[in-house]
Amino acid sequence: MAVRYCNKALQGMFSALAMPAALVLLLIFVHSPQVWAKSYDTINISNPFLNKTPVAVPEFKPLTGKDAETAMGQKARRILNEGLAFTGYLKLVNPEAFLSNPAQTGIQLGQINFRDWTGIGAELLITGGVEAEPGQVKLKLRLFDTFNTKLLKGKIYTGPPNQIRRMVHLFCAEVSYALTGKWGVFNSKLTFVSTVNGNKEIFISDFDGHNPRQVTHHKSISLSPAWSSDGQWLAYVSYARGKPDIYIKHLAENRGTIINREGMNISPVWMPGQAKLAAALSFSGNQQIYLLTRNGEIIKKVTNSWGINVSPRFSPDGKKMAFVSNRSGTPQIYIQNLGTGKTGRVTFEGRYNTSPAWSPDGKKMAYVGIEKNKIDIYVINLESGPGMPVQLTRDQKDNEDPSWSPDGNLIVFTSNREANTPALYVMTAAGTDQRRLMHMKGKQTQPGWSGPMVHED
Repeated sequence: MAVRYCNKALQGMFSALAMPAALVLLLIFVHSPQVWAKSYDTINISNPFLNKTPVAVPEFKPLTGKDAETAMGQKARRILNEGLAFTGYLKLVNPEAFLSNPAQTGIQLGQINFRDWTGIGAELLITGGVEAEPGQVKLKLRLFDTFNTKLLKGKIYTGPPNQIRRMVHLFCAEVSYALTGKWGVFNSKLTFVSTVNGNKEIFISDFDGHNPRQVTHHKSISLSPAWSSDGQWLAYVSYARGKPDIYIKHLAENRGTIINREGMNISPVWMPGQAKLAAALSFSGNQQIYLLTRNGEIIKKVTNSWGINVSPRFSPDGKKMAFVSNRSGTPQIYIQNLGTGKTGRVTFEGRYNTSPAWSPDGKKMAYVGIEKNKIDIYVINLESGPGMPVQLTRDQKDNEDPSWSPDGNLIVFTSNREANTPALYVMTAAGTDQRRLMHMKGKQTQPGWSGPMVHED
């Protein structure tokens, strides 16, 4: 089965042995300290018992009354609603409950009757205005705290109409930062594997699965895509030459290299903030993990123990590395301090644990556990030392390949819960709000979220 390819392959081994067109961003409205004072409590998005904050998004106002502005406003509002709902900590208020319409009464601070919004339980309000000009559109967006009658954030975005989605997501990032202190996922990307005419190729897409684009055309088996910290490079494994080799590819330029040493070359992962990567190579016998340059030259051997050592994953600060080894008899997750070489075991529950994934703050680790032929995703707290893992997926067939969003709020993963066909899903870091990410032809597996968003002021 395709979704189990990597885990089954590893199981076998263990048992055998940018920005588009420029957008002009203008800080708008008043700069009075009273208006801009931030009084809204920061939302702890890692709280598993989080109650979602209600937000109201009424119709956008066509600022000069043009039909084109109305249409653009409808599009922008739909994208905004989808982006806010994607966060997992915001809840959209049903428009049928709205008591007023800022598109008619006004979208600025002094024109809003906040009692109309607190009365229906909306703690946040976002108003929008659209102005269409030849070849471009101007979006005016405001975020309000309804209970404190405060403007939390206001922005104007100007650009071509085909960049409305981009403009709205920039504002979503502003909303995320105002509420959580983090920019969120809105300028991040996903990479994943999808079948194409019976082959497996590497794709990239927006954070929410929109705009998927095929980046490899090997017409073979390509696996394990991994982002560099700057989002400019991908490393992945391909059987294009008949055996597993590691390909390193610059996404915007026609350059890169191939690591094709004798034996298996698998499990590439980039070192945070550096042009180095780790990978599992078997040219000297058993699979061991090596630190490599971007050109594929060996810097040093990281693991040197009997058995198989695969699936390296660097901690966010690059000082530690998690990996999977069967040195204790069954596949388990270990962490090595790269400075001292000291290695400790992380997982003790379950007989088969793999696919480690650090949370962006380095405090937790998601991984895949296989018990009684059930494949599920777990998370363990690393700060308190080895402890009981928390199971995030349950009774939904096979779930694997976890990868954290750059803000640590979400986890993307693979599941075959619908029609037994592998597809990409997303959930909160607490395991709630599990939903399918995209619908496209073929089978999608092995998602990887790009690094933290580089915010554009």
